[in-house]
Amino acid sequence: MDRTFHRPALVCNSQSGSHDDAIRQQIVETCRAQGAPLAATFELPGGDIPDAAELMRQRIDLLLVWTGDGTINAAAIKAAGWDGAILVLPGGTLNLLSKQLHGDRPAPDIVADALQGKGKRSPVPTIRSDTGEAFITVVAGPATRWAEVRETMRQDGLIEATRAAPEALDTMMNAPGVRVAGDDQAYPAVILTPTAQGIRADGILTEGTGDVLRHGLAWLGGDFRDGPSTEIAHGETIILESAATISIEYDGELGETGSPARFGLGTSAVDFLTTA
Repeated sequence: MDRTFHRPALVCNSQSGSHDDAIRQQIVETCRAQGAPLAATFELPGGDIPDAAELMRQRIDLLLVWTGDGTINAAAIKAAGWDGAILVLPGGTLNLLSKQLHGDRPAPDIVADALQGKGKRSPVPTIRSDTGEAFITVVAGPATRWAEVRETMRQDGLIEATRAAPEALDTMMNAPGVRVAGDDQAYPAVILTPTAQGIRADGILTEGTGDVLRHGLAWLGGDFRDGPSTEIAHGETIILESAATISIEYDGELGETGSPARFGLGTSAVDFLTTA
């Protein structure tokens, strides 16, 4: 069979809570069975995510990124200018980009399709600002404090997370909210999602005790988008404003930005492989 890819490489994190040695071995065996054994493995946290120069030096043509959303972001940014393609695999908590590109399928099945020539490669829409780039979502506002509670639960357990939750709740309900420029309504968080047609902005709703509880559970469960929200804007540029410094998440990685903050629709500087 004539194959598009001959020298795949794997990026993984052996210390991640979602790392599974059995699935990793299945990925390795799938590559070998398809006649394209792994040419390299970049294992975190001890190793480094490869940049474009390293990928070209090792003649890698397909980079399997089997990690969480934050590492996918870092890998895509470092690979800018490389002429290969990234194959995102479900290796984290949310796996939002993997589901978008492949559906909700096991990693070995996705790898098999890719190496059998069943995938389509192209750039993906992104969100860019002065402080970062997101390939999946940007979440801006005081409700991002729940991400720290979620991380506490992962590292230290439910009891410690329960102790941190009241502060996150107070911040979400009482800290200055975020609004889209031109809209008077402020929200505890605004979720920005890149699409081919522009950036979609959704404001999370906390109009009653039920909404607040659902948001807390959604953030602790991993997918903040499961909480109640409403679409508030759609365009190639979104400007967010707040009376305070804006807490922000780029693909799950926390940071801060000043107000106003401008977000523009972009295109990834590297191709991604879609098998859906």
